[in-house]
Amino acid sequence: MKYDNYIFDLYGTLADIHTDENSPFLWEKLAFFYGFYDAVYTPQELHEAYLNMVSDQEADAHEAHPEIMIEKVFGALFARKGVAADELLAVHAGQFFRILSLDYIRLYPNAKELLIYLHNTGSGVFLLSNAQRIFTECELHALDIASCFDDIFISSDYGFKKPDSRFFSALMDKHHINPEASIMIGNDGTSDIAGAKAVGLHTLYIHSNISPKEEPPKADYVLPSMDLLKVMELLS
Repeated sequence: MKYDNYIFDLYGTLADIHTDENSPFLWEKLAFFYGFYDAVYTPQELHEAYLNMVSDQEADAHEAHPEIMIEKVFGALFARKGVAADELLAVHAGQFFRILSLDYIRLYPNAKELLIYLHNTGSGVFLLSNAQRIFTECELHALDIASCFDDIFISSDYGFKKPDSRFFSALMDKHHINPEASIMIGNDGTSDIAGAKAVGLHTLYIHSNISPKEEPPKADYVLPSMDLLKVMELLS
């Protein structure tokens, strides 16, 4: 069925990803990076400080589904050692952290072809991702799909994330999207499907290798496994 607008989740829907943020190697190398700028940490001290700052910033947000700007954490880690880091250094520290944490990131088969196909129908193609801009914006370029979207919405820009209806509404209001003629495609029954249904969007659920362990949600379309060619057929 053809829609006027297609709204995609990213991780687990278009891109397969695996990260390990608890890797001792990561914290050893990141601590060494901080030491370049006189912010001297042991790996364990840095890891614990990072976790505490993330937790504190999320609690301070007073949101049901908070999303922080992770670069503020990496900046605060410099400040904790008396180092005045500018925003660019904080961003680079965060991006170094991300690269160290990545085991892999890759598109699922036919992901780019699906996006190009839908875009060529004249419909709107959008990304709505629970993510950090300093990570995701770069990863979209590395995956060569940034240009496939008419607009990209990343939760760290807003302070809240899916399934919060305000995140969906930010996209829908900006682009004057009629939910009855639009569909959300995602791999998470709560964040993607329940959140989208709450604002009146049609929904397509794909159970991927990194979907939460859950019963299949009551979406308009349900795929039991990753198959983006099948998604193309359904949306034709």
